[in-house]
Amino acid sequence: MFQIRLHGRGGQGVVTAAELLSIAAFIEGRHAQAFPSFGSERTGAPVVSYCRIDDREIRSREPIMEPDAVIVQDPTLFHALDVFSGLRSDGFALVNSTKSFAALGIEGVADQLPEGHIRGVGATELARLHVGRPVPNAALLGGFAAVTGQISIASVEQAISKKFAGKIAAGNIAAAQAAYQAAIGHAEEKVHA
Repeated sequence: MFQIRLHGRGGQGVVTAAELLSIAAFIEGRHAQAFPSFGSERTGAPVVSYCRIDDREIRSREPIMEPDAVIVQDPTLFHALDVFSGLRSDGFALVNSTKSFAALGIEGVADQLPEGHIRGVGATELARLHVGRPVPNAALLGGFAAVTGQISIASVEQAISKKFAGKIAAGNIAAAQAAYQAAIGHAEEKVHA
């Protein structure tokens, strides 16, 4: 089973991101579940959402305490929460930022993960460019597909098409594709460096 914990703020589409991940997994013939963990949060308050993906039926229903991957939609959360808590030593981390890990204050986390298992992608900027709104969720799913290989970019695109329509779907697909390419390009830069 592959377990993902998503961190963000209310209004950034954290819950929708987990739902889209589960839809992408279903498209690939896998089992998945997605669920949020929040109370009466308002726009801007921290929100956590979870997604599990497996080839067998998933019976577990509790929050994910030891994720295989963490997606951080808002890097300002680093100052408020330990978003990397419980992340497996061979886990993956995707951060919505183009800043260096040192500038974000997470170089210690980056140093503990295997090479290529942590990436930054400017998903908010990609969303503004392609969707017209600073909602990074769909773009980050493209980055997630590139970094982990757990789902394909084609399945992410199909999931977005099932959830959204028209210009919103097209914009989110374009943002996801751009984030996928940025994450792949980042890996290639490291190999050639």
